[in-house]
Amino acid sequence: MQVKDTAPAGPYHVRIITDDRGAVAERRREEDAVSKSAISELILHRSPVVMRDSATVQEACKIMHQHRVGAIIVVDEQKRPVGIFTGRDAVNRVLANGLDGKRTLLREVMTEKPDCVSPDWVTLDALRQMSDCGYRHLPVVQDGKIVGLVSRCDFRLMDQVRLDEETGYWERI
Repeated sequence: MQVKDTAPAGPYHVRIITDDRGAVAERRREEDAVSKSAISELILHRSPVVMRDSATVQEACKIMHQHRVGAIIVVDEQKRPVGIFTGRDAVNRVLANGLDGKRTLLREVMTEKPDCVSPDWVTLDALRQMSDCGYRHLPVVQDGKIVGLVSRCDFRLMDQVRLDEETGYWERI
């Protein structure tokens, strides 16, 4: 195996790896500052959209439409997250099963106990978890209280490019 590092050019450092068969894997790494940003930076000026589990699916869908979001955090009386309801849930758990959105409660169709991240998580780690688990949204919780919600589209292009390259690199090995 032969490894050739290039000099940093802009935000990239390129490492070219050639194996015994001549296959080439290119790996670009952003500078540490790019990939070390925290989730707190993504949620800084946004409040999460939350609803109680006693709300109906129709009410939740109206709120999601009004706020132009793809998910709602379902909370209990103390504003602790107990679930998440997404557009996917509306399609797969409500419409596809012929349920009435006016009568179906969120507690009946939400994803209970969703995986959560804290505000100090590195964005690339959160994006990696979303990719590995097939999530589009991750609640952000601090001290047991919901403080935000990140969506896959919230992440900077650089983080998404790095994840794609990292995934491609490991798939080739």
